[in-house]
Amino acid sequence: MDLNFFTSGRPSKVKGDSSSRRLEMMFFLLILLFLAVPLAEILVIVEVAQRTGIIETIALLLIVSILGAWLVKSEGMGVIRKIQFQLIQGQIPNKELLDGGLILIAGVLMLTPGFITDVVGLLLLFPLTRPIIRRLFFKRIINQPFSATGSDSKQSTFNFTRGSFFGMENGDIEIVDLRREDDAPRDPPSLEN
Repeated sequence: MDLNFFTSGRPSKVKGDSSSRRLEMMFFLLILLFLAVPLAEILVIVEVAQRTGIIETIALLLIVSILGAWLVKSEGMGVIRKIQFQLIQGQIPNKELLDGGLILIAGVLMLTPGFITDVVGLLLLFPLTRPIIRRLFFKRIINQPFSATGSDSKQSTFNFTRGSFFGMENGDIEIVDLRREDDAPRDPPSLEN
């Protein structure tokens, strides 16, 4: 699969560059996702409709979507309250921000018609399963190196660790390490007066 169309026809200048391979794999997975998920949803809806009836299937899809919208609103407001509380306490709401993102994804999945996306959305919404998914997602982000191409077309790879974040200004990426030598590993950040 050639992705020169998506990279403006410029091949990678870095030898042994795995980012183009990763881009090809991601593109393939997205195409598979956009084709396989709707087909699977249609198959499941048809199977449920054959077993229960068309009216019952449509009613079930509507009920699950309405219930999901209510759960998204309820869980989202709870996460917003937790974020506000942590900000007032002078703490960085890392976990709550990730929860908010997972709830947003769950909301999109719950509004998508189909039983498979509803099940995945409900797993992201329930307070018992969300921490497990958050932990897996967060572990994946932390262990994943971040690659960026600067204005001079040189590729840089950054590994982010606990206590660091990155910012982008005028196309330049800056990594800020929030840790100090005298910080204990589990000390929460605090605001100075």
